[in-house]
Amino acid sequence: MAKKSDAEHKALAQNKKASHDYFIEETFECGMVLTGTEIKSLRGGKANLSDSFATIRNGEVFVHNLHISPFEQGNRSNPTDPTRARKLLLHRAQISKLIGFVKQEGYTLVPLKIYTRHGYAKLLIGLGRGKKNYDKRHDAAKKDATRDIQRALREKQKVAR
Repeated sequence: MAKKSDAEHKALAQNKKASHDYFIEETFECGMVLTGTEIKSLRGGKANLSDSFATIRNGEVFVHNLHISPFEQGNRSNPTDPTRARKLLLHRAQISKLIGFVKQEGYTLVPLKIYTRHGYAKLLIGLGRGKKNYDKRHDAAKKDATRDIQRALREKQKVAR
């Protein structure tokens, strides 16, 4: 049986705003402590990463403002809070490395993507450094330039045929 690469794992939710707002310097894959109804809701695509962030408290990493909608057929009498802080599972060496970076000025932990791997939900967090407005404008100009180049190449191929 062929082994799946990282790109082939099913993405359940993505934070598209993160690459616009941050320079992502390094990424870490971590597990999440979830309830049974939360994982069912995740597999149904009911997650939102847009305003989420990660913090380190007492040597443990937590993700905040990760919205996972309550499962429709789940525990209706005692639903969990959709934006509660969820513990992330990382190795001790990875946590100590993250602590060293986050203590530096300008670095933050940004959740990038939730996906499944071998039946478990994984969260990809990135070590991000905030972009300034001129960085964002530079990236937008570069993106526009590549789009124009691709459009010109396609038109040239149509004429050549």
